[in-house]
Amino acid sequence: MYSMYSKNFSYEELATLYEITNFIISSNDIEKVLKEILNILSEKMNLKRGIISILDKTSNEIFHDTYGFQDPKETIKFKIGEGITGKVIESGEPIGIPRLDKAPFFLDKTGIRKNLNKEELAFICVPIKYQNETIGALSVDMPSKEGEENLQRKIDFLLNVSIRISELVKRRALISENAKLKDIISSKGYAASIIGNSKKIRDVKDEIITVSKSDVSILIFGETGTGKELVAREIHNNSLRKDKPFIVVNCGALPEGVVESELFGHKKGAFTGANENRIGKFEAADGGTIFLDEIGELPLNIQVKLLRVLQEKEITRIGENIPRKVDVRIIAATNRDLEKEISEGRFRSDLYYRLNVFSIFVPPLRERGSDIMLLADYFVQKYSQKTGKIIKRIDTPTIDMLMKYHWPGNVRELENCIERACLVTTDDAIHSHNLPPSLQIKAVKKENDRIGNFDILVQNYEIELITDALKQTNGNQKKAAEILGTTQRIIQYKITKYNIDCNRFKKKK
Repeated sequence: MYSMYSKNFSYEELATLYEITNFIISSNDIEKVLKEILNILSEKMNLKRGIISILDKTSNEIFHDTYGFQDPKETIKFKIGEGITGKVIESGEPIGIPRLDKAPFFLDKTGIRKNLNKEELAFICVPIKYQNETIGALSVDMPSKEGEENLQRKIDFLLNVSIRISELVKRRALISENAKLKDIISSKGYAASIIGNSKKIRDVKDEIITVSKSDVSILIFGETGTGKELVAREIHNNSLRKDKPFIVVNCGALPEGVVESELFGHKKGAFTGANENRIGKFEAADGGTIFLDEIGELPLNIQVKLLRVLQEKEITRIGENIPRKVDVRIIAATNRDLEKEISEGRFRSDLYYRLNVFSIFVPPLRERGSDIMLLADYFVQKYSQKTGKIIKRIDTPTIDMLMKYHWPGNVRELENCIERACLVTTDDAIHSHNLPPSLQIKAVKKENDRIGNFDILVQNYEIELITDALKQTNGNQKKAAEILGTTQRIIQYKITKYNIDCNRFKKKK
């Protein structure tokens, strides 16, 4: 890990780092800040043609996402390990090239140096790391005449810049993912309602495409809250049965005494309380799809009758002897290990194999990486509309918490968490203190977190509180201290510590 400060930096270098830090603090516009940082490097340090490249984890490709010199006519992208940028992101180590004319693996895909004398150019590319993970790279040109000693000095300087911009780049990467989310939501193709772009969820979407048009039985596996019903509904909506009923049955919620009647119906007078003829869920789903959630909860005697439905395509109502034909596609789901249930005598093996013609595993949220933020932003949009609020963003400390949490309740827990946050927030953002207390505690305690994470969370929270107070008081530190219930001296100390510019909160005359 490179140190954020260096005693060897010149006054100009330290002043530039200070200016970059202040600019990061003073603006919430990520695009503007990143481009301005490249402009500062060009004007103050003579580091030209700066590029910030971002690694897209879902495709394992590197994109020149932000340009300091021009807007690209087309997207420039690299594979990991390709060219200097690819090698830096692959290794996590900086590379300095004293003369570009002697660097055979320098690709210049942008073409911006084709009319320049590469003999007069040196090139530096340093990794951008977020929590010890390489998420991108910062690259610049400098005059080769400055020599190799100054090249190493500039590498050290740029590593300090990359530390400062790492959170911005992480946020920018998530925004890029959100652009894909909008395409997914607006898509009229398969699996449009399933939000996510991780490899595991793309595999689920591919399986939906594969199986939708057939009539085979499907068994969906996955933990509680992962979205098994959503997958089943998506299969139905893209099937030839999409204009017919989609009937959901939660097998685990049915009392044992009424399961058979609920599924297959009954004749009037068949038992006490049967005051009229009633069709069951299978008849209601005729021509369409029935989704049997938590299939592992079905009693063994009902499993026998369900097996007959699968084999004979017919049901018999309670109190009748005449079977009735039904044309129903069966999709079942479970969070249990059914093979273990079979070995312990709680589930029939013949039913298992009839149901499990095609299986789909829905991954837990903790294994879906950046999908967490795609879903979080989607739920913010959904519940801000429901609450009538204008909520524009999720702040950085909150993103850290959401990404670190292990989500035992999966997507359902995340949705509940965001719904609560939308309800309690008092401005246009979701903040860490809007999250449930249990999530905040568990996020901080997550195993293998770096020791400094708690301090970072506290620091971010302090900056957030002080900034909000200064906004309310138009930059008046004394009044801000009163709002926060502390002394002006402490506020002044914190403002200096975090490089907060009070002047930007003062009303312009």
